[in-house]
Amino acid sequence: MSWPVADLDPVRRLRALAAAIPGASVAERVIPAPFAAVWAVVSDLEKEFGTFEPDMRHLTVESAGPDDGRLVARARSRYGMRARFDVDLRPGWCWMQSRFLLVGLAATAVPEGTLVAQTGGVRVPGRAALVPWGVRAAGEKALARLASRVTAGGAGGDAGGDAARDAGGDAARDAGGDAARDAGGAS
Repeated sequence: MSWPVADLDPVRRLRALAAAIPGASVAERVIPAPFAAVWAVVSDLEKEFGTFEPDMRHLTVESAGPDDGRLVARARSRYGMRARFDVDLRPGWCWMQSRFLLVGLAATAVPEGTLVAQTGGVRVPGRAALVPWGVRAAGEKALARLASRVTAGGAGGDAGGDAARDAGGDAARDAGGDAARDAGGAS
């Protein structure tokens, strides 16, 4: 006898993981662009990630696994805090976890373009939970900035890079930057 198998697209998988994390919230947006164009921006961690993720200024990939999508990256926030992330990056899926932060992004093609989902926030030390302040607003802001970046020609062009990065003024505070600072920094 064989067990039934249920395959989940990356967005459904993200919803399932976020549902198991207290304080997590998933923001979703359909971006009217092909999956390849959206994922080219999302997956370019070193050049593009900081243009749409409100609290990230810069991310550097330090090491990569043998073609399994596993990476180690170092990030710096808009406030100068640093974090070492374990990253699982594959087509349609990006899960980044540090000691104090979690960022998850997923995408799948839909008839209207690409459905993108985002979750993340400040992790509660010693527990599988996120500090719930501003999680949904930060996710919605990140996805709006991603949509602007994709339509401005991200991942190869420089149109809108600095404008997208600086849009929103206090985006890092909205994304839980104060909570991260109060939690002892992002490391």
